[in-house]
Amino acid sequence: MAETWQAKDRLRPKDLEGISNQQIDYHFDTHYKGYVNKLNEVWTSLEKADRSKANQNYSEFRELKLEETFNYDGALLHELYFESLHAQPGAVPEEFRKAVEKDFGSYEKWVEDFRATGTAFRGWSLLVLDLNTGKLRNIGADVHNTNGIWNAIVILALDVYEHAYYVDFGPKRAGYLDAFMKNVSWKDVLERLHKARKAYEAFK
Repeated sequence: MAETWQAKDRLRPKDLEGISNQQIDYHFDTHYKGYVNKLNEVWTSLEKADRSKANQNYSEFRELKLEETFNYDGALLHELYFESLHAQPGAVPEEFRKAVEKDFGSYEKWVEDFRATGTAFRGWSLLVLDLNTGKLRNIGADVHNTNGIWNAIVILALDVYEHAYYVDFGPKRAGYLDAFMKNVSWKDVLERLHKARKAYEAFK
């Protein structure tokens, strides 16, 4: 029986500052759930794929494996994105400020770098804990399954594909970046950081 991924409706945020419910609904129902559905299709197809015909130029198996990571990462990053948004986000925890200050110089420099990554890339700006070094890093991705660092845990995911903001902002991404930062659920971010640090201690 094929593995399955269930969409998590509990993650749908609403009544955010500067990001409309309509924008969230389009994003959640069309894009996030689309990745979940396609991932399940891929897993079903992989059960029947002929592995004896695998080929690096073209084969059904190769295409399915490529689309598996694209849709898997698409579903996962969207869940991290939606989970990080809340109508009552709370203040930035001092613990988080100190963590990014250690690796970026200051909280303000981290925000500047995180936003610049979100401007420079077509798909994602991601704050990750690099388990290879224990450092916090901002990395960008044009596509879900490219540009990542092996052994890194995502702490905060910012979707910068046009589908994340065009309903509210049209082509003006800067306004969307402002709105995103106003709605970050710092409690969830800090919980992820704690879990990632535990993983780093076990990993090193």
